[in-house]
Amino acid sequence: MSRTVKPYETVERALELSTADGCVVVADESSSANLRWAGNALTTNGVTRGRTLTVIATVDGARGTAAGVVSRSAVTADELEPLVRAAEAAARAAGPAEDAQPLVSGVPASPDFTDAPAETSSGVFTDFAPALGEAFARARAGGRELYGFANHEMTSTYLGTSTGLRLRHDQPNGTLEINAKSPDRTRSAWAGYSTRDFKDVDPADVDAELAKRLGWAERRIDLPAGRYETLLPPTAVADLLIYQLWSAAARDAAEGRTVFSRPGGGTRVGETLSELPLTLRSDPNAPGLESAPFVVAHTSGDDSSVFDNGLPLTATDWMRDGRLEHLVTTRHSAGLTGLPVAPAIGNLILDGGGGRSLEEMVADTERGLLLTCLWYIREVDPATLLLTGLTRDGVYLVENGEVTGEVNNFRFNESPVGLLSRAAEAGRSEKTLPREWGDWFTRAAMPALRVPDFNMSSVSQGV
Repeated sequence: MSRTVKPYETVERALELSTADGCVVVADESSSANLRWAGNALTTNGVTRGRTLTVIATVDGARGTAAGVVSRSAVTADELEPLVRAAEAAARAAGPAEDAQPLVSGVPASPDFTDAPAETSSGVFTDFAPALGEAFARARAGGRELYGFANHEMTSTYLGTSTGLRLRHDQPNGTLEINAKSPDRTRSAWAGYSTRDFKDVDPADVDAELAKRLGWAERRIDLPAGRYETLLPPTAVADLLIYQLWSAAARDAAEGRTVFSRPGGGTRVGETLSELPLTLRSDPNAPGLESAPFVVAHTSGDDSSVFDNGLPLTATDWMRDGRLEHLVTTRHSAGLTGLPVAPAIGNLILDGGGGRSLEEMVADTERGLLLTCLWYIREVDPATLLLTGLTRDGVYLVENGEVTGEVNNFRFNESPVGLLSRAAEAGRSEKTLPREWGDWFTRAAMPALRVPDFNMSSVSQGV
């Protein structure tokens, strides 16, 4: 695919070349800009560009419709027809696709489908970079060292089908992660942010927060494993609930394999998960968290189907006022389970808390732990969605409404579904960056949660 050929032209040409019964073409054009720093000084910066073309061919047969999917990067004009033929060959060699459905049709075309892809550049850091330099100077004067990176990506997705769909979505995605360390490396604090354009993150504010946390860590207190009243900040809540969403495929639940399976058969849709009036939702039009308003599926799986490409997405409540409302379904799994069609959406929001800030929740804590973030999260038991993982970069003891020092790190064992059922308070929802899943899922807004008995199962030596 030549640099001079626009993505929409590539999509159109691939559709023209197709001899299959059905065809879906997805062209992803991406660019990224980044800054990295260590020890209060920039180390590297750069801009990259990439392109990927995915062709999905469908072939009708006596026993059903088969699908073949082939994705390749940097496809040239000469490589386009071989790519289409490879997808068709894969479809003909495959058995009937279990998730086969008629390709989506009747969706109005995106008015900018024929426009050039959106791009990012180092210009996204025009205001941020000088402010970061000032933060380096303050950190140096305050005896702390800043490490981290800022990354901004822009992906333009063009989706065309043999049924006439011509859709396009531009997705900006920015992340900022900063670690502050004491010169002897015995104290560390972390902060992470999600942003669309780096205009809503101030390095001075981030450095001030990290300096405060390093100050808390000057007093060290060792605590044993056990159950503690714990304040989970928004980033930790995001990590747990994103994994819960990833585990919410309706078919898996209906087949008795997940925490959302009802004993005796069926799913737990309609059951109360939390006594708090919490709503867990996704909305492609959520301000500041906008995501693709239609399905983009490069592969089929438990919670996605290539046959659903282009299906319009609307706001979906996964849990409303504490009650489980929807599980993730494709058109195929919706038919199997009898549940409404509810495809996955590219953001996640938990709201309905009391509106207090994390600082106000700390001030109302007699004795408990304040976490910074979670790390190395792994599933232990899908039937209960029991997860294990580590705390990292600061666990603080709160006594009589004040942080009195830093304690050791822990390994935890908890289920996000169990935490929702036991949470005593939810604070004000705010945009946040999940520490563990930030490479895959960044558009989240969460409140802090107060859990009266968070299970710190063992002491960890990690920092």
